[in-house]
Amino acid sequence: MKNLFATRWGIIAVGAVIGVGAALLQYLGNPGNMGICVACFERDIAGAVGLHRASVVQYMRPEIIGFVLGALAAALAFKEFRPRGGSAPIVRFLLGVFAMIGALVFLGCPWRAMLRLSGGDGNAILGIIGLVIGIWIGTLFLKKGYSMTRTQKFPQAAGYVMPAVFLGFFILMLINPQVEGADKSGVLFYSLKGPGAAHAPVLVSLIAGLVIGVLAQRSRFCTMGAFRDLILFRQMHLFSGVVALVLAAWIANLVLGQFHPGFENQPVAHPLHIWNAMGMVLAGLAFALAGGCPGRQLFLSGEGDGDAAVFVIGMIVGAAFSHNFGLASSPAGVGPYGIAAVVVGMVVCIVIGFTMKQPQTGGAK
Repeated sequence: MKNLFATRWGIIAVGAVIGVGAALLQYLGNPGNMGICVACFERDIAGAVGLHRASVVQYMRPEIIGFVLGALAAALAFKEFRPRGGSAPIVRFLLGVFAMIGALVFLGCPWRAMLRLSGGDGNAILGIIGLVIGIWIGTLFLKKGYSMTRTQKFPQAAGYVMPAVFLGFFILMLINPQVEGADKSGVLFYSLKGPGAAHAPVLVSLIAGLVIGVLAQRSRFCTMGAFRDLILFRQMHLFSGVVALVLAAWIANLVLGQFHPGFENQPVAHPLHIWNAMGMVLAGLAFALAGGCPGRQLFLSGEGDGDAAVFVIGMIVGAAFSHNFGLASSPAGVGPYGIAAVVVGMVVCIVIGFTMKQPQTGGAK
C-alpha cells in the first residue's frame, strides 16, 4: 500500500495539521506562540520529575508522550518498528545536551521558531536564520565525510524501552494529578505560574500528540531534514511541509486572534538578536550532526531507535543543566552563563564534526 503521507501533498497536509493543531493548543491553554515546542516541553518534563527546580517551567507535557506513543503505534501498524542503536551513543548524548542548551538560549526548538514567526514574533526571524546557518555548517561536515558509527539491530524488547518510559510518565501524571494551589503532587512538580502553568486540557494534549506522532512517523516530517535536503540536494519535499506548517499556523492565529506582530513584549521571548541567532546556530548544528530535529528524534524513539532515544535523554539532561546552572534565557534576556555555554557547545560540536569520520552504514536518520 502506498504511503500517501510521504507524498508531496501528504507532507504538506501533515505540516498544515501540525500548524493548525499548535494554534488550537495555544488557544486552549498552552503558552503563547508555544502551542507545540519540543525543547520547551521536554524542559517542562525535566522540571516535573525534579531534574531542575525552576518553578515556572514544571509540567508533564502530554503532547511529548503522545509523540512517542503515536509513532510507536504507527510503526507497529505498518511494520516499521525496528529496534536498533549503538551508533556513538555518548556523542549523541552530548549533541542532545548542547542542542537543548542552544534552544533554551533562543527559547524554542525549530518547531517553535516557526510557530513564533506565524504568531508575529519578529525575534523568531533571527532564530530561523541561526538555525539555517547551523544546519548549513552541519552539511559542510557531511560533505567532508562526517558520519556516526555502525547502527546494529537490537532485540525487540529494547525498542520498547523509550515508549515504556514515556508511558510511565503518563501513568505518574494520572496517579499524581495537579492539585489546585499546590506546586507538588506526589512525586511530580507543577508550576503555579509562568509557562509551565499554561496548558491545554490533558486529554486534548494527549490526543493531539498521538495524532501528530502517527502522521509524523508516516511522513518522516523533520524541520532539520527540510533545510538539510534543501541545502544539499535542492529538494523541496520536506521543506514544503515546513512552509505549510507556518502558513497554516499563521492563518489559524489570524482567525483565533493570536497574531500579534512585533519584536517587543512577545510571549516567552527576548529581543537579544545576536543570541537568538547564535543559540539556534548551536542547536541547528547539533541537530544536523545527530541526523534529525528534536521532534524527529522523538518519532524515531517510538520506532525503536535507541540512538534517537539517547539524544532525547541528552536534551532532557541539557534542560536540567540549563536551568540549574543559569544557562537558559528568559524574557529578561540570556542567562548569566548562557553565552559561555553556547561558545563551549559550538567548540564541542565542531570538534565532533571534524573527528567523526567512520564509514557509515546506519545513516543519518
